[in-house]
Amino acid sequence: MMAALASMRGAMLICGTTSDAGKSVLVAGLCRFLARQGVDVVPFKAQNMSNNSFVTLDGGEIGRAQAVQARAAFKEPSVRFNPVLLKPGSDRTSQVVVLGQAVGEVSALSYRERKQQLLGTVLSTLDGLRRDHEVVICEGAGSPAEINLRANDIANMGLAVHANLPVLVVGDIDRGGVFAHLFGTVAVLDAADQALISGFVVNKFRGDARLLEPGLHQLRALTGRPVLGVLPWREELWLDAEDSLSYNADGVIGRPQPPVRDWLRVAVIRLPRISNATDVEALACEPGVSVRFVTEPSRLADADLVVLPGSKATVSDLAWLRETGLAQAIGRFDGPVLGICGGFQMLSKRIEDDVESGRGTVDGLGLLDVDIRFQPRKTLATPSGTAWDEPVTGYEIHHGQVVRSGETPLIGDEGAQTERVLGTHWHGLLENDAFRRRFLLWAAERAGRDFAPGEVSFQAAREAQLDLLGDLVADHLDTKAVIDLLERGAPAGLPFVPPGAPAAVE
Repeated sequence: MMAALASMRGAMLICGTTSDAGKSVLVAGLCRFLARQGVDVVPFKAQNMSNNSFVTLDGGEIGRAQAVQARAAFKEPSVRFNPVLLKPGSDRTSQVVVLGQAVGEVSALSYRERKQQLLGTVLSTLDGLRRDHEVVICEGAGSPAEINLRANDIANMGLAVHANLPVLVVGDIDRGGVFAHLFGTVAVLDAADQALISGFVVNKFRGDARLLEPGLHQLRALTGRPVLGVLPWREELWLDAEDSLSYNADGVIGRPQPPVRDWLRVAVIRLPRISNATDVEALACEPGVSVRFVTEPSRLADADLVVLPGSKATVSDLAWLRETGLAQAIGRFDGPVLGICGGFQMLSKRIEDDVESGRGTVDGLGLLDVDIRFQPRKTLATPSGTAWDEPVTGYEIHHGQVVRSGETPLIGDEGAQTERVLGTHWHGLLENDAFRRRFLLWAAERAGRDFAPGEVSFQAAREAQLDLLGDLVADHLDTKAVIDLLERGAPAGLPFVPPGAPAAVE
């Protein structure tokens, strides 16, 4: 097979019936599968809406899922893999990032008009990737069946039609109704869009797949399109969640492993506009560390460590902490506290923000003797340094800057620390294994816990999950049919599924 794949060229689009249906993981799995066969493959998501982002080596910002997919393809993350990123700051507005750089704020209505201006950027970026690489696996956004958005779509069927991409639609059977979702997704599209829908994938199946066979056959009879695979539910797949739906509002992160001695209980504040929530996943990989999202004050009563994560709306989320009583609970908490990026800013004495929220000067929680001022230009960086005598790397994405500090820095001249409170603008700090273990021992000592960390390699854990995704594709997907779609495009003569949509939806 490797010799046959080495000379292949093509691209395809993976769409989903809903958010969190499995688009991101299927793209990652396909990238890992093809890369292991010697194919020069890269991921692409024309438009992502997520506050989980990553900084590339050339100083640009992309969705974190595309960074993980790049790793699956054994590629360095690039702004070309996600040319448009929307970072919601409220229910009505988002920051727009184009080819890695923030270019302004939009509302849902104003962005509808702006999308057509961005279509050229999206298509030229995709064309460049197709010239430079053998295969491009594209990921859609949300669902292609959002017909109210179809006229200006640049991420789903709009992209597929302009670039002539065969489309696979993945549905999440764990939520129920997967056959209706898959059929309905095709049936609301117009004829031109339907002509590119080439097959289906069922995701997160538990049990004996033979029980699905009558439904799979009927779906093919109804649509004329095959189901190319049924991917099983795997409990161990949880790292680098792309969608906020992947996180419980108030639940355990990951799959806690038994402790060496005592448990260490970590409470992560589930902010309304939480960003880069994946920072705490490295803690959840450690045996004996129970990491839980919390949204109300009582959950801090039995915590050993409190983490304030990043936020896309620092001042608004700080107000939410006060409204819910969590700010008071954090103030009374006498154990160790870690603030990351926006969480670090909330721990300060004073925040001056005429940029993100426009609310001027507000009081922080006052746990660190630091003042923050928001700057118009966003800091995007991939720094390295030393923390607690351990070499560390990370990445920075923030408007807020420290303008005064009376505390000892945490990493070189960055961040702040006291005997029980730490703050840093660095994301990814906890992915540094040696530092993470020292941090956990520090937290356990202050919490009075007889805790012993394990010997977990976070990068190895991530690679194991990417390899598992590649294995699932190899074992449960009709890879021959997928390769045929990549090389030849959507089959001719796919039947129209009534009623379909009008040719143009305004």
